[in-house]
Amino acid sequence: MLKHRGFPGRLPGTDYQFTIRRANPKGATPLTARERYRDRRPADKRADAGFLRAIWECFGDAPFERGNLDAGRLSWLFGREVKPAEDPFDPESYDALLRLDPEVAQATFPEVFEEQSP
Repeated sequence: MLKHRGFPGRLPGTDYQFTIRRANPKGATPLTARERYRDRRPADKRADAGFLRAIWECFGDAPFERGNLDAGRLSWLFGREVKPAEDPFDPESYDALLRLDPEVAQATFPEVFEEQSP
């Protein structure tokens, strides 16, 4: 499992986790697209925006390996802002390649892209 050096471990000042410490011996938790409803808590929305900002700052729109990125946090963005970068895609692999879709991400989280660009 690749550990992304320099990637924040969590949203500052919260317990919202962005990375995991070690690989699960039973295999990676599968990535699944989770439905985001309008009534999500503001803190959850900030965590999504913070995670997306970290992805944008570290990888831009280049393909990146899933590695130690938290499956739960990735699943909130998977299928929309973060998409598979390979075919066939294995959602249960730490080696799976993903890619940020900047157009979708900017439409959904404009505040992330207003502040800076890579």
